[in-house]
Amino acid sequence: MLAGDDPESLMTLATVFCLRNLRKTMCYQGLRNKLCLRSDIFLPSEICDKLVNTYMELIHTDSNFEPEESFFQLFSDPRSTRLTRVQLREDFVRDRDLEAIRKQDLIELHLTYCNSLSSRSLKTLSCFRDTLVSLCLFGCSHIFYRKSGAPLACIEDTEDEEEESPASRQALETDFNFQGFNRLRLLNLGGLPDEVDAETLLRPLRSLTSLDLSNVQLLGTAFLTQWKERLASLVLYNVDLSEELVSTVVELVNLSQLLTVSPLPSRRPKFKMTRKTLTAIVQRLLNLVSLDISGHMMLDNCTVPHFEEAMGRPSIEPCKSSIYPFQELKRPLQFLGLYDTTLCNVTHIPAYKVTGSKNEDQVLNAIEAYTEFRPELAHRAINQLFDIARIQHCSQLLRALQLVIAALKCHKYDKSIQVTGSAALFYLTNTEYRSDQSVRLRREVIQVVLNGMEQYQEVTVQRNCCLTLCNFSIPEELEFQYSRVNQLLLKILEPARQDESIQRIAVHLCNALVCQVDNHHKEAVGKMGFVKTMLNLIQKKLQDRMCDQVMEFSWSALWNITDETPDNCQMFLNCRGMNLFLECLQEFPDKQELHRNMLGLLGNVAEVKALRPQLLTPQFISVFSNLLDSKADGIEVSYNACGVLSHIMFDGPEVWSMEEPRRDSVMDKMWDAIQSWDVSSRRNINYRSFEPILRLLPQSISPVSQHWATWALYNLVSVYPSKYCPLLIKEGGMSLLENVLELDSSQPETKDMASPSHKNVRRTPLDQSRLEPQGLF
Repeated sequence: MLAGDDPESLMTLATVFCLRNLRKTMCYQGLRNKLCLRSDIFLPSEICDKLVNTYMELIHTDSNFEPEESFFQLFSDPRSTRLTRVQLREDFVRDRDLEAIRKQDLIELHLTYCNSLSSRSLKTLSCFRDTLVSLCLFGCSHIFYRKSGAPLACIEDTEDEEEESPASRQALETDFNFQGFNRLRLLNLGGLPDEVDAETLLRPLRSLTSLDLSNVQLLGTAFLTQWKERLASLVLYNVDLSEELVSTVVELVNLSQLLTVSPLPSRRPKFKMTRKTLTAIVQRLLNLVSLDISGHMMLDNCTVPHFEEAMGRPSIEPCKSSIYPFQELKRPLQFLGLYDTTLCNVTHIPAYKVTGSKNEDQVLNAIEAYTEFRPELAHRAINQLFDIARIQHCSQLLRALQLVIAALKCHKYDKSIQVTGSAALFYLTNTEYRSDQSVRLRREVIQVVLNGMEQYQEVTVQRNCCLTLCNFSIPEELEFQYSRVNQLLLKILEPARQDESIQRIAVHLCNALVCQVDNHHKEAVGKMGFVKTMLNLIQKKLQDRMCDQVMEFSWSALWNITDETPDNCQMFLNCRGMNLFLECLQEFPDKQELHRNMLGLLGNVAEVKALRPQLLTPQFISVFSNLLDSKADGIEVSYNACGVLSHIMFDGPEVWSMEEPRRDSVMDKMWDAIQSWDVSSRRNINYRSFEPILRLLPQSISPVSQHWATWALYNLVSVYPSKYCPLLIKEGGMSLLENVLELDSSQPETKDMASPSHKNVRRTPLDQSRLEPQGLF
């Protein structure tokens, strides 16, 4: 099984389906378009929790998912729906959403970065005080504020009140505390505003076992000892440490799960972690299994000199520890955070899982440990993973990809995470690692990359995301997000003066996306403004008098998107495409690749009978006629120019209303050009269908058109028999070649090519499976 190939559970698939089809499964449209739960629906907590949590995930990760205004009202009645464990994040969550579920007996409520919540939601929290065991308010700083002069909101009076903006929440809410939350055991108050006194807020809670005070200003520390006998987990990330605080912490003798005393990476902590302090922590907290001291500069030497280190392979035995204080441990720690310290570089570390920057394992552990609540550290660790994937080799590919994807999903609005994460994905999805990745995993990568492109118009993010998309098979691997990726790329190309490198990559992707796809895809992309966008790019390059890859890719993309799509051909003509064609010919007379792409595009336009009259002007016919003599790109420019004229000639002499150039003269030049081509020429062209060529065979109106079509088939089935002989048979070309041989109007030179073409196909061994439509199985 490939990396990340575990199938989605039936529960997950069913949940997502229901959320995308609420009105067809669980709900109906009530008054004022309000979404209502059907009366025969009764859902247990396992399903309700999954619905709410998956709903939030879809909002953050799927741009095509439409939020429902009254979604949380579906869970307002605990007689039909039961919620117990809910995780909500970001500004999508509003006061009225929490109020809608206030009657539920919640056991866990995790609110993360919910900055749209005001003090109204503090009142709602009180509704859960009898049942709540775990509460997270990390980053929800606005929840402690209300509008100036407004009392603590009463739920019954504010159901329909318009949500106030975060900027208007100026008055600190002073009436709320945790009185009555007797079952609460786990509490995360990370980012609590400085104006809120943590000690006063927490005093009523007597039974806490886990407390997170990350980024909280503590006026005093003695209050922590009220949980001396109970507290098992304490997080003090980016809290100003002091001798007083450390003395208090080591009194919490039951601390076991996690002790985090790390400073913010950008801060220079006044407090220094000495060997004495670290030894005191280890000696006093005997039950400790997890410790994080990341970011601390050690004041004195805590490590064993290299020449005194225990011999042999790296060991996790405390007695062999290269860090003196940890030699006092009774057993190895389950987790030890040493990120952004010199201690992570020593040989013997007595812990099963270590964060640091010494090797890939430490870096991945850091991303895993710090992504949710410490994005500053996760960002730096992802940057180090980027270096590992770029310079060395990533040996834990699946884990690395999953961690980066999780970080990008979790911090969709964090630019630094998006920049480093998208850069890491570029190297983790390249050819070196591709064979080890499942379809599902690569689709996850594509989705988070597109999320980043949607959220950030910044140059670095856009470049990284576009480069990462280039690692995928296009269009095959992007087809499940085909419309979305095209819209995003066209948006990138809209600005008048985009970054040159992004422009080049985006145009390359656009070109690849419209190559070898069904016509309905091309028509849909054409309606998005694809043709106009490419022509605008060409116009800008003409103004700059520059024929670069952007110019050539733009014409190539137009060639692809107009293939067998008359509507797109019409758009090209409507948007002054022919004028730009003439201007490019005049400005860049020696650019062979450019000429080939332009003539290929015009060949597509000429295949549309209704559009050919727009090409039948003295100026255009003279240009096409002159290009018959071109030797650019082998025979390709001459061949395509002759193809355009062959379709025009096929409409007969009656449509030729101009005096100059004369129709006969142009046909003579066409004959001469075809005769000059080497029939064994290898081609820089790819036909998906012979239909436009085959329609020129059974006719006597324009023998030269018939001759061009016969030459084209003869060349292709002779040089590429395995590719084009099956296509010729499939599309009925054999009988049409026989007609050419039977028609008296067919020229001898034409019959001389039709006969060997017919014989070549008959004697070429064919894979019968290529001649029949393929089923699903």
